[in-house]
Amino acid sequence: MGSHMRTTIDLPDELLIAAKKRAAETRVTLREIFERGLRRELQQPRRAALSRRRPIRWVTAKPKFFGPIETSLGTATG
Repeated sequence: MGSHMRTTIDLPDELLIAAKKRAAETRVTLREIFERGLRRELQQPRRAALSRRRPIRWVTAKPKFFGPIETSLGTATG
């Protein structure tokens, strides 16, 4: 699967209990239950109401360097 990232999510107690139950019944990990559900959700076509919204444009930028940094120890360059 490649690399993995840890994250924390807040879930209603009843949803977590149901997910743990399903994982135990099907003898898979809780992580696999969440991963399957998330993949299923992301594979579904967008709903009509949501598709009318403008898509989010993700922008990333490198930080700009503005020159030497003055410190009490002297001038640092980078």
